[in-house]
Amino acid sequence: MLLFQQILRFALVGLSGTAVQYATLWIGVKTGDLSATSASALGYVLGSFVNYVLNYMFTFRSDASHGKTAPRYFAILAVGWCFNTALMWLLSHQWGWNYWIAQIVTTGAVFLWNFSASRWWAFKDPAAL
Repeated sequence: MLLFQQILRFALVGLSGTAVQYATLWIGVKTGDLSATSASALGYVLGSFVNYVLNYMFTFRSDASHGKTAPRYFAILAVGWCFNTALMWLLSHQWGWNYWIAQIVTTGAVFLWNFSASRWWAFKDPAAL
């Protein structure tokens, strides 16, 4: 599959996880129960489970075992979660950006990390070696 096709599929799948993350951010902040950073971090975790299944089946069409791909994918997402949380904290709490603008910038940065690491490590096609 061409790189462009995988990026497009990864982005489409990512919309589901992003929708969960943004909904969690909105609900958490609006109810006053969570800070923007905490709500974003929680939403990232919730959206990651749906994204794993869709990326496994649709984006990368993996036939590797879940025992191999899932730990790698969630390790990548753990790094992405740290990046997401740190960048949200920096942009929204330290620099005073509107939390929606901060989340959009953060989403773009984390997208690049998650796609690259997923393609070239978690779901790497063994035939490509």
